[in-house]
Amino acid sequence: MRHTLISRATLSTLIGLALPLIALSAEQAPGPCEQIVAACKSAGFVAGEYKEGSGLWADCVAPIMRGSKQPAAADKPLPSVSPELVAACKEKRPNFGEGKGEGKKGQGK
Repeated sequence: MRHTLISRATLSTLIGLALPLIALSAEQAPGPCEQIVAACKSAGFVAGEYKEGSGLWADCVAPIMRGSKQPAAADKPLPSVSPELVAACKEKRPNFGEGKGEGKKGQGK
């Protein structure tokens, strides 16, 4: 069996090229809050349609984050989101989905 030695310069170059790719893939992975928004969108909720009962923030994200019922006007059921995902989102962004700043952007108000 033949062993090939890799020079330190070659090894450093390979590592230097791989690290940005690893960092890029980590940045592209959606965080817990983004996963909640994606679940709501997959369930048919749309930003700006809160008056129709299918608003992304008012009818889906906010009730999930509060652990409360949907508004009476909501016309779609909430998607299934794990309590661990909600807790992870709250840990990263405590005010997410509260309608102050972040939430209102999605409602078109």
